[in-house]
Amino acid sequence: MKPFFAFLCTGFLAAACQGQSGTSAGKASFMTDTQNIPTTTVSVPAGMAIATFGNGCFWCTEAVFEELKGVQSATSGYSGGFVKNPAYKEVSAGRTGHAEVLQIVYDPKVVSFDKLLEVFWQTHDPTTLNRQGADVGSQYRSAVFYHTDEQLKLATDYKKKLDASGSFNGAIVTEITPFANFYVAEDYHQEYYKLNGDAPYCQFVVRPKVDKFRKVFAADLK
Repeated sequence: MKPFFAFLCTGFLAAACQGQSGTSAGKASFMTDTQNIPTTTVSVPAGMAIATFGNGCFWCTEAVFEELKGVQSATSGYSGGFVKNPAYKEVSAGRTGHAEVLQIVYDPKVVSFDKLLEVFWQTHDPTTLNRQGADVGSQYRSAVFYHTDEQLKLATDYKKKLDASGSFNGAIVTEITPFANFYVAEDYHQEYYKLNGDAPYCQFVVRPKVDKFRKVFAADLK
């Protein structure tokens, strides 16, 4: 993983999601008393499973997971915080406790949760606390919000193996915590790369990430 990680970090991790600036860099991941965290229900289509990942700006991560074989949908949203129905402006200011996340509906007969974890950990830097490149704040934290005990075990075991392997230069700070809530982000965030591919941010940040993902995971693309 070291060669891939070095390749991944070159260039585009230094850029930030436009207009986003957090205030909680260097602090612990935004954990609160679970009694104060609102909960939402999850509706999963028959035969499908669900995964919720926070790995930086969702404009980038959505574009990656949407191309993965077995993924039915990847919805950008907010999770893990204490504010109901948050607005993007609140989340991007670091005032809600929420992380920018993807809610992924996938077919476990086609793609495993382990494969989703592999893509998750190989397409962001899980060693920087509350930060991805120039995107700073708890809303950009690395997080797995698990839905089942099996997901908890798989994520925990995978994280331990990565740390033991020395795949990254620093310790992995990914938060692995039970899923509590998910709020769909505003419409203009959905399929952002597909609809705004010519925008400068997409050209200089999202596209290089997607292109590199396609090369590394060529056998797993739709």
